[in-house]
Amino acid sequence: MTSGGRQSKAVPALSTGSDAETLFATHGAWLLGSLRHRYGADLAEDLLQDTYFNILRQKRPVEIRKPKAFLLQVARNLFVSRYRRDRRREELDGWQSLPTSQAAAQDAALLLKEVVLGLPQPLRDVFLLSRFGDITNQEIANHLGIRLKTVEWRMTKALAQCAAQLRE
Repeated sequence: MTSGGRQSKAVPALSTGSDAETLFATHGAWLLGSLRHRYGADLAEDLLQDTYFNILRQKRPVEIRKPKAFLLQVARNLFVSRYRRDRRREELDGWQSLPTSQAAAQDAALLLKEVVLGLPQPLRDVFLLSRFGDITNQEIANHLGIRLKTVEWRMTKALAQCAAQLRE
């Protein structure tokens, strides 16, 4: 029994594909809804599938005390990995597609300035401090008086909004 009179229901060790199937049959719909809420409908189904296959590839048995938290953490880790990989890819693509003329460079700089100025103030503050203030996320959090997780969330949102605007 845990505090509050609720029983803690531990899931047995996850060691086979059928265990993963049972876990997803029980919590898959909930996980998909949570992923849609956090990351949007476009990415949610991909993350759900990646989470399932990631769990299937587990080589060692894993004891799961809180199945929903476990699933959400695996999905979050996959999202972060995907985000970092995509960011590196965008940076490499950016270097390959640098404007060749002075006019094109000025147009690109003006467009970027408009996109950044179009961000909501909280996102813009974090973005500018991170990209042009040359300070760490923890230093940004301290400077703005917010949590580190809030800085990371705002930066993710700012980058996503900038990327979406630049694609248009």
